[in-house]
Formats: sequence, C-alpha cells, structure tokens
Amino acid sequence: MHNDQTTRPKIAISACLLGHEVRYNGGHKASTLCRVALARHFDFAPICPEVAIGLGTPREPIRLVGDPAAPRAVGTVDRERDVTQALADYGQAMASSHNDIAGYIFMQQSPSCGVERVKVYQANGMPAEKSGRGIYANAFCSARPDLPVEEDGRLNDPVLRENFITRVYAYARWQTLLKAGLTRHAIISFHASYKYQLMANHPQQYRELGRMLGNMGKQDANLIGPQYFSQLMQALKKTATRRTHTNVLKHLSGYLRPALSADERSEIHQVIHQYREGIVPLVVPMTLLKHHFRRNPQPYIALQAYMQPHPEDLSLRNAI
Repeated sequence: MHNDQTTRPKIAISACLLGHEVRYNGGHKASTLCRVALARHFDFAPICPEVAIGLGTPREPIRLVGDPAAPRAVGTVDRERDVTQALADYGQAMASSHNDIAGYIFMQQSPSCGVERVKVYQANGMPAEKSGRGIYANAFCSARPDLPVEEDGRLNDPVLRENFITRVYAYARWQTLLKAGLTRHAIISFHASYKYQLMANHPQQYRELGRMLGNMGKQDANLIGPQYFSQLMQALKKTATRRTHTNVLKHLSGYLRPALSADERSEIHQVIHQYREGIVPLVVPMTLLKHHFRRNPQPYIALQAYMQPHPEDLSLRNAI
C-alpha cells in the first residue's frame, strides 16, 4: 500500500541522533536504527534546539527545575541562566516552519527534547517524583498535536517502532491528499483504505469515524477533513495487539474462502492460530495471505493500507 508514496517522507530528528556532535559535552548519541535502517526510506531534518538558541558546544548542561507540570530549564552551574522561554519560542517557530515533515524522533530524557519522563530537579537537588517534558519538545508537540512523534529509546521496542512508522506513512499520505485538494470523496476513500489498519489499532474508533463521515452530508470537506484526520491519528497511536491483529487476519481470510481448498483454508487457520499464540510473528500469516491474494486478487483488499503500511524491507512485522 505504501507504494503510492513515491516520495520519501521527511522526519525531523534530534541532530545528535544522526551523529552530529552537538551535545553539551561535544559528543553525539548516534542511533544506528535512524542512520542506517530508517535513512534508506526517510529524509531527515536534523534540529538541535540548544545549539540553535545560542548555547555553544561544548556547553554547561541545562536541566529542568521546579514544578513538573511547568518546569524551567536552567544551567546546572549558573542557576540564573534560564533558557525556558528561548526553547519554547524556538519550538513554536520550528512547528510553524516545518510544514513538510511527517514525523519527529526526539532524544529521550533531554531537558529540551524529551517527550516524557524527563527528570525535574527540586531545591534539595533531587528529582521530583513526577517527571516532566522537555521545554522545546513540549512547545513543538503542543503546536502539532497530530504529528507522529517518538523518542529514540522507545523505538527499540518493535511494537512501538512499527506503530510509529505506520503513523508516519499515514500522515504522509494525508499530506499528499491535502496537496491534491481535499474532497468528500477523497476523505471517504482514504478512510476505506485504513479500515483494517484502524480495526487493528482501535476498532471502536473505526466505527466512530465511519459514523462521522456517514453524517458528513454536504459539509465542506475542508471543515470535516481536519477533524477526521485528528481523530484518525489519535486512534492509530493506540498500539495493535495480537488479539486485534488476529481479528483482522480472520476478516482478510474471509475474502479468500470461496477460492480456496479445504486444505488451504485449514493452513491459513492454523497459521493465524500460531500467530495468536505468540509462536510466529505477524509477517508469517501476512505472507501467506498475500500469496493467496496474488492468486485471487480482491480490489478492495489491494487498496488496504494494512496489507503494506510501510516498506517491506524495514522488516517491521518480523518482530511483532
């Protein structure tokens, strides 16, 4: 399905993850996943907010202090050096200017770029029980709530990695739709192509979005479109489980039933059961189903994002 994205989606990324020596100690945090596997399919826009606001390299580290719900970013040595506003302003500026990105990979635990679980230090020098968000990341994400974002460390989890990349391609496809000009028909077709992906991620939201579009009537596509897409991206954020994937696999196999022999149906049933029990990864039943769909094409299934939500050679379904 992803093959209609002939262009390479662009992802913003913390510059240190690409090996840029921009960290406070003059080092980097190069991510092999980003620099090798993902670089084959995505263009990166590297950003280091701390360098951008004028903090040199190497530099005195900053940290979050105060109220975890509204922390300040200050120097670890010079406590009078408060860069909170500068980082927040830069986050808003980047959110406005980077209109062409389809995702963002942040450096975890960073006082500027951490998306969650960033330590917030108290007057006694100890971190608060509650953690906070990096100042820059918070400003950026608040301005772009629909954009898929993830932290580098969490991408080591195969389920979270597959979920993030699925969302990036969904976002990129929607951007392509916007460029072509949004119509009611285009929104309905887009939703139809995400039927089984939504059933895997959030079955309830699939039904609710269907109702929303069913009640669209003569509403302006440019009004309903952003509402629909926002809810779609929230739904895709929920990670699919073996149970929900199994439900989708059974639905897909139903399209093949009339064309298959009893032995072939039994084999599909067995492989889906093995997947449900955690014996084989998702790529195994999907490969078998794709083999049968090649022999027995179904136009509706061919349009489904679920069949190939991201490039096959990323091997994202080999570990889930």
